[in-house]
Amino acid sequence: MPEVPDIEVIVFDVLGTMVDEPGGLRAAIHEAAPGSDAAAVDRLLTVWREHVQHEQLRVERRDRAYADSEAIDREAAEKVAEHAGLTGRTAIERLATASQRLRPWHDAPAGLTRLAARFPVLALSHASRSTLLRLNAHAGLRWHQTLSAEDARAYKPAPEVYRLAIDAAGCPPERVLMVAAHAWDLRGAQATGLRTAYVHRPGGDAPRDSDAFDWHTTTLTDLATALTADS
Repeated sequence: MPEVPDIEVIVFDVLGTMVDEPGGLRAAIHEAAPGSDAAAVDRLLTVWREHVQHEQLRVERRDRAYADSEAIDREAAEKVAEHAGLTGRTAIERLATASQRLRPWHDAPAGLTRLAARFPVLALSHASRSTLLRLNAHAGLRWHQTLSAEDARAYKPAPEVYRLAIDAAGCPPERVLMVAAHAWDLRGAQATGLRTAYVHRPGGDAPRDSDAFDWHTTTLTDLATALTADS
């Protein structure tokens, strides 16, 4: 295990890691289409997530000009509406902004507060600047600085997104810890020299046997305990 004093700054993924993105989107879809049963909602959630992933991949491959998360979420909402037969514009517009109203995981606000008392803490998210502003306020997440992929006009795991955090941290990348519930995200962070901590979340991307992250924890509470053990 790495020595805690080596870490100067902690960077967190937000969607899925600090807030329950799958659960929040599922609830928003059910609100928009209240007649849908659980299986139908899950199918509509798959429509949403596949569209977002596909469009972000198109941006990564330069098959599409950069579009921020608000634009892609709006497209996803329209896709869901088409599949569900929704025509009410108010419901569709509310669905399009569902990412602004995601609930934090139960351990996220307290764990973040504990770590922020010891380290500078940064958010590094695919969410647009305006979405992050509203999401952080809704979820009660208090950061020393928030960084959006919008600033790099790219999506993780593009290296320029992680460089936003390295530049903001103002220290060597090996002294910056990236925390995420998505192994693919941590692999991208490793590729730019960052240290890594995997936190298990339902619906996250689990590590492979070949992954070698610095920390593996089941909760943010456990990670905070490990990183503040000597304080």
